[in-house]
Amino acid sequence: MPQPRNWPFIATKEYRRFVEFADTVKRDRTIGICYGAAGIGKTLSASRYARWDKAEPLLRDWGPRQESDKDIYAALARSRTVFYTPTVAAAPRELREDLKRLHSRVNICIDQHVDTHVGPRPMPDYVELVVIDESERLSAIGIEHLRDRYDRSEHGLLLIGMPGIEKTFSRYPQLYSRVGFAHHYRPLTGEELTFVLARHWHKLGLELDSGDFTDAQAVAAVARITGGNFRLLQRLFAQIHRILKINDLHTITADVVETARSTLVIGAT
Repeated sequence: MPQPRNWPFIATKEYRRFVEFADTVKRDRTIGICYGAAGIGKTLSASRYARWDKAEPLLRDWGPRQESDKDIYAALARSRTVFYTPTVAAAPRELREDLKRLHSRVNICIDQHVDTHVGPRPMPDYVELVVIDESERLSAIGIEHLRDRYDRSEHGLLLIGMPGIEKTFSRYPQLYSRVGFAHHYRPLTGEELTFVLARHWHKLGLELDSGDFTDAQAVAAVARITGGNFRLLQRLFAQIHRILKINDLHTITADVVETARSTLVIGAT
C-alpha cells in the first residue's frame, strides 16, 4: 500500500474547478485567491497543475541534463507556471531571489522544448502564472514585493492559503484592488467521496459494494470522521491497512474504521 505522501493523484471535480480557476487567472493575467481548510487538496492540486510533481527535483537540484529531462521540459511548456512555497518568516530577499531563480529555470526548461532559433538571442519570458502556496506566511513587505513584481510583468498571480486569507489581503488595498477572482476549495462530498473511497478500498485489495450494509456503515463512519478531508482520509486508511494486516481481516467495517480513528490525533484540519 502506498505511503500517505505517495498516493496516486485523483482528478476530482474540485480539482477540475481549480484548473478552470487557474486557467482564468492565467488567461486574464490577473490576481486570484484560492482558500480552503488544511488538508483538502489545495497544494496537491496546484502542484499538479504546475507539473511541479515532475519538475521540482530538476528545478531544485539543477544538475547535469539527462535525456529524460525532455519530458519535464514538455510538461513545463504546457503549464507555463511557477509554483513556490515561501519558508516560515521568509525574508524579502529570500523571496525575491527564490522566485527569480525558479522563474529563470522554468524559462530555460521551456525554451529547451520550444526553441527553433539558431544563434544567440534574448531569453523570452514564457511564464504565464506564478502560484504562491501557504501565502499566509508572507510578510507585508513580501506581499508588496509580489504586487510590484506582478505590475512589472505579464503573468498572472495566484495566492493560496487558509480560510480568512482573502480578508487578510483586503488590508493591502494596492494588491486587493487587482484581485480578479477568488475560489473556495471545498472538501469531498456525496458521490465523489464514495468514488474516492472506492479507490482506497481497491488499494487494499478490496471492492466497495454500495449495496452491502457493512460497506455502507464503514463509508458513513469514514465520511463522519474525515469530513471529506483528503489528508485525513490518507492518514485514516494508512491505519486501516495496519489494523487489517495485524488482525488478518479482509473486510473494512465500521468497527475497524473507529479503531483506526482512535489511533489518530485529529484536531482542526
